[in-house]
Amino acid sequence: MKITRIHKIQEMLKKEKNLSLNDLCDTFNVSKNTIRRDINYLESQGIIKKVYGGIILNEPLTDAPEPFLLRTSKHTLQKQHVARVAASFVKDNDVIFIDSGTTTMHMLPYLLQVQNLTIITASVNVINVAALHAESRKFNLIATGGVLYYPSMAFTGPSVLNCLDTYNISKIFLASTGISLENGATNASIAENEIKRKLMTKSGQKFLLIDASKLDVASLVSFTPLSALDYLIIDSLPPQKYVSYCQEHHIKLITPEHSQTKQ
Repeated sequence: MKITRIHKIQEMLKKEKNLSLNDLCDTFNVSKNTIRRDINYLESQGIIKKVYGGIILNEPLTDAPEPFLLRTSKHTLQKQHVARVAASFVKDNDVIFIDSGTTTMHMLPYLLQVQNLTIITASVNVINVAALHAESRKFNLIATGGVLYYPSMAFTGPSVLNCLDTYNISKIFLASTGISLENGATNASIAENEIKRKLMTKSGQKFLLIDASKLDVASLVSFTPLSALDYLIIDSLPPQKYVSYCQEHHIKLITPEHSQTKQ
């Protein structure tokens, strides 16, 4: 599978630093044309550089956004569990915002039973999945417009901010590339960060969806202190310092197996 193969190539490069075209063909038992397409993708994302007969790792800046296709292949089952829990909070007639992210995009299949649901989003992936149900008109879909930011497959810019000013949103489902008690919820993209900050000024309930790999990670820019959230939804119970923080700041900490319901 292409996503798995690309992720494996990147992991191999981290260990070996350089790989030949022939070695890649032998490792994955695929043709040179297939490997060349994978290499072209990795090069377009700035992950590798081509050299004579093979490729080398192009070490990215620490805070550079990781390509969306690679992020979708990580912790998929955990992200689906988190998305299912988040979707359970959506009720008939809600107007919700679904953020761009590899966790939030998994909410759509769990929302098919909700009646008269309006979804606002800047995410190309959320738009595409919602469009699959266009014939049954399961969702009222509002796309923000804007300029496509390829690393996250999401629209950004003033058009998105203007769109958010237009609508009253009852629930906001946010993604983050990392959280910490010191830096709050953070993101690797400055362009997307403007949108997340704007969403935090809206009156609707704020839900942050993460998997445990995002804990104690501080990306380039912060968009909110954790204390401003209403819900933190995570795939497993975090360390006690997060549990205590949520209790102190009246954040509902939700996992597929445990919930903290103190207000």
